[in-house]
Amino acid sequence: MTAASASPAPSAQPATASTDDAHTDQVLYEVEHHIATLTLNRPDRQNTITRPMLAALSQRLVQANADPQVRVIIVTGAGRFFCAGLDLRGGSGIGEGPMKPTLDLREAPPTVLHNLDKPTICAHNGSSAGYGMDLALGCDIRIMSADSKMAAAFTARGVVPESGGTWILPRLIGWSKACELIFTGRTLSAEQCVAMGLASQAVPADQCLAVARALAAEIAGNAPLAVQAAKRMMRMSADEHFDDHVHHVYLQLLPLFQTQDFKEGMQAFMERRAAKFEGR
Repeated sequence: MTAASASPAPSAQPATASTDDAHTDQVLYEVEHHIATLTLNRPDRQNTITRPMLAALSQRLVQANADPQVRVIIVTGAGRFFCAGLDLRGGSGIGEGPMKPTLDLREAPPTVLHNLDKPTICAHNGSSAGYGMDLALGCDIRIMSADSKMAAAFTARGVVPESGGTWILPRLIGWSKACELIFTGRTLSAEQCVAMGLASQAVPADQCLAVARALAAEIAGNAPLAVQAAKRMMRMSADEHFDDHVHHVYLQLLPLFQTQDFKEGMQAFMERRAAKFEGR
């Protein structure tokens, strides 16, 4: 909790949604070409997250997951930081009064993010710490700005990775490395993050979002129902025995055989052309 820190149309048009939340401008939302981009928008405060932002972020994630136009979700930050954690200063609504969860944990961003069917990419445009690091790790894929860092400074602040880090890190980098990182509270460079498997690649700062969007477009070009089913199966595999998992994969496969996208994929393969998937 570190501070510092129907079916899709052939081409979706840019759209910015609005809500009744007075802080909705702190989490920007845009959909273009089947890609939803959520931008943490407090650059003057290093994109630290306030209580209203927690609710807005969950709302936007749910909105993107339910939108048939959206096939991939990108989470990024405005300015030089991705997210420097929760805002514990007065007026944020987080550091005031008794320490207690700001949301029903089932509706909190880490839980919502983990349960999304649609692929998520973190365009880690700048450094992250605490909650911001957990938010980045909660995404399926991370593209890091080469000059950005991840600071696991939880224990240095007297807390634990409360936003999913204790579950995610051992699964990403193994028990020993996860313990070393969490117990020491170290700050990692982008190069170290890539070497440890915390990020897919490090790119020049001015290319971070563009690279994330190019990857999102590549994913969005595949059959969205199949992509989402594959993500569900990988998520379930973390808690299943092999035999049970293979059975569940088979149950996911049967309805996919009945989709128009399956027919289109097979036809495109036979005709040696690019498939045009509609998500149905």
